[in-house]
Amino acid sequence: MTTQQQTVGELITEHRPRLKAFIRKRVDNVDDADDLLQDVLYQFTKTVETTANPIEQVSAWLYRVARNLIINKGIKKKESALPVYQSDNSNDEAFDVLSELLFDTDHSPETEYLRSLVWEELEEALSELPAEQREVFELTELDGLSVKDISETTGIAVNTLLSRKHYAVLHLRKRLKHLYNELLYT
Repeated sequence: MTTQQQTVGELITEHRPRLKAFIRKRVDNVDDADDLLQDVLYQFTKTVETTANPIEQVSAWLYRVARNLIINKGIKKKESALPVYQSDNSNDEAFDVLSELLFDTDHSPETEYLRSLVWEELEEALSELPAEQREVFELTELDGLSVKDISETTGIAVNTLLSRKHYAVLHLRKRLKHLYNELLYT
């Protein structure tokens, strides 16, 4: 086994559980989800073995391929425009719904309008954050960089970056919850 194959195996082992959860959240049928996961991992292995250029952002690449396969195979969960509001985990649910809306591939006028509202609110909420929190959130969530990469580039400890991102997410969840409620109840 070559070093490159070991690296691919380690990357698959590292990313497989989260990638599987990502796919299962979007696909109803367990068999379809497992098939998609295998397709993504096969494409990853094939790409690494046949491409001279390394994949710089493995996590972002894997999620992008998974999302594209879900869309291309047409096995995305049937979703209503906004799910039913549940109070026990409303902050997480609101954040997830708004995040999904931002990156939805639907280009209907209604979705585009809702997306523009969410982006405006998100930009305003981000501007309220301290610069350090805003920067780590944008780099990880919008630019797709890993915390480890940011740490290596900036020299800031990983735990410090994770803490900053945590506080940013808490603020954004609280700040954007009202938008979720407005969209759901008006």
